[in-house]
Amino acid sequence: MFVQKRRETIARLVKTEGQVLVKELSGRFNVTEDCIRKDLAILEREGVLNRLYGGAVKARIKTHEYDVAQRLGRNSEIKYKIAVAALGLIKKGNTIFIDVSTAGTELARLIAENDLEITVVTNMVNAMLALCIPCKAELFFIGGNFSPGKDSFFGAASIAAIKQFRFDIAFMGTAGVDLYSNRVETYLADDGLTKQAVLAAAKKKYLLLEARKLDNEAPFRYAGLDDFTGVITGEELPGNVFDALTRLQIPIFS
Repeated sequence: MFVQKRRETIARLVKTEGQVLVKELSGRFNVTEDCIRKDLAILEREGVLNRLYGGAVKARIKTHEYDVAQRLGRNSEIKYKIAVAALGLIKKGNTIFIDVSTAGTELARLIAENDLEITVVTNMVNAMLALCIPCKAELFFIGGNFSPGKDSFFGAASIAAIKQFRFDIAFMGTAGVDLYSNRVETYLADDGLTKQAVLAAAKKKYLLLEARKLDNEAPFRYAGLDDFTGVITGEELPGNVFDALTRLQIPIFS
C-alpha cells in the first residue's frame, strides 16, 4: 500500500473509531511501528488526530460556542429527547438543579408543562423564564456574577448560595467531553467552579450529552465522566463512546 493511501486509511479509522493503536496498525499494514509513528506524527500536524502513548485519538475542535444564542435552535429534536429522558428520572417532591444547557432549558419547559410538584434550582435565565408560567414547581433562582453570553450567573456568590441546598438530582451541561483523558469541560473557570459546587451538593448527577460535544474542546475540566451517575443522550452514541462509558460503569439514558 502506498504511503499516502495508508495515511488516508488511518485518518478514516481514527475518525470512525475514535482511537487507533500503533501495534494494531503495524500489523494491519505490515509495516514497522516506527513507520506508523511517523504517519501519526504527520497526521497530527495536519490536525487529523492527537497522538497519545501507544496510539492516537481523533482531534477535537475548539468550537468557541460561548454564547447560548449560538446554540439555540440547533439539534432541537435531540435536545427534546434528552429533556424527555431527563424528565422520566424526576420524582414528585424532588429538589433538582438545572445547569447551564440548552437541553436544560427544554427540560425546564417540560417540567412547567407537566405541572410537576418539585423544587427547581437553576442559575440559567432561560430555564428560569421557562418556569415562570403558572405551575406547581417551586423555583429558586441563583444569582451571582452575570455572564450575558452564557445566559447565567456564577462565581463566589453563586457558589455560596448553592452550598445551602441538597439536590436529589443535578442535570449538568458541558461544552466538550474528552473520553480518553476523562474530561468533562466548560469554557470559563468560574462556571466550572460553580458546576463543581453543584456536583458536591447533589445525590445523583446526570450529564446532558449531545454526541457532537464529544468532538468539542474547552479549556476548563470541571469533572470526570466517572463523577456522574449517568449520561442522558437523545441519539445513538458511537460504538467507542458506548464502550468507554460501559467500562466506566456509567449508565446511558435516552
